[in-house]
Amino acid sequence: MGEGVDCVVIGAGVVGLAVARALALTGREVLVLEKERWIGSETSSRNSEVIHAGIYYPKGSWKARFCVEGKARLYAYCSERGIAHKRLGKLIVAVKDDEIPVLAAARDRALANDVTDLVWLDAAQTSALEPALAGVGAFLSPSTGIVDSHALMLAYQAELEAAGGMVVLRAPVLSGRVTERGFALDVGGEEKMTLDCRCLVNSGGVHAPRLARMIAGIPAASIPRDYFCRGVYFTLSGRSPFRHLVYPVPEAAGLGVHLTLDLAGQARFGPDVEWIADIDFTVDPAR
Repeated sequence: MGEGVDCVVIGAGVVGLAVARALALTGREVLVLEKERWIGSETSSRNSEVIHAGIYYPKGSWKARFCVEGKARLYAYCSERGIAHKRLGKLIVAVKDDEIPVLAAARDRALANDVTDLVWLDAAQTSALEPALAGVGAFLSPSTGIVDSHALMLAYQAELEAAGGMVVLRAPVLSGRVTERGFALDVGGEEKMTLDCRCLVNSGGVHAPRLARMIAGIPAASIPRDYFCRGVYFTLSGRSPFRHLVYPVPEAAGLGVHLTLDLAGQARFGPDVEWIADIDFTVDPAR
């Protein structure tokens, strides 16, 4: 037997830290294992930092419910704790007439998810709202915004630690197994150890399926297949001509290349969609 703890969360990204905080606030003993040198250094620091409204998800899905409810709770959380955020609003734009039905379908899906504040705009109204934008129609989502994701993660970490939890950096999970009492994890880093826990949360982001396969006793059929898709962002030099986030109509592999603003007003385009057929995991995870 190794050292023991009640709950282990693998991954100190925004989701892992949020889960760990919630567990710790219920009085559970919580340890977060992060393989990198700092929190949120992968997906959580490589995204648009957008607070989404709940437009794109199928009606009744967990994603739809969590997005709509989570949006309201996240705005309240940031306001209460002084975390930088802005409710900028988002325009989803049709640039061709044959995109209008796709735009209307996205609006109808949003309405089905109880996103009721959308405003339909014709070409003239779109141009009046954003003169630098050309389109045949759009709708405005006023409740879409942006957030300082790192400040949000630091707030989660602070509340986790105030409740008695801990984040351990440079602590990759190398392997593990299901036991009668929960799980046993082999943890790398400078001081390798075996850690027992009763509750295990796999919040490894793109690495989550691989992590699950490394834990003996987890049924293979319960582990989703991993798909890898790379996206690149491009910074717009100079002052942004837009005041809102600007998105095309959604496409099959994502939301399309869109324009987002950061809290300083800097604009960037992205991400594009680059599917990756294979990933080389031979790099030492304990680096």
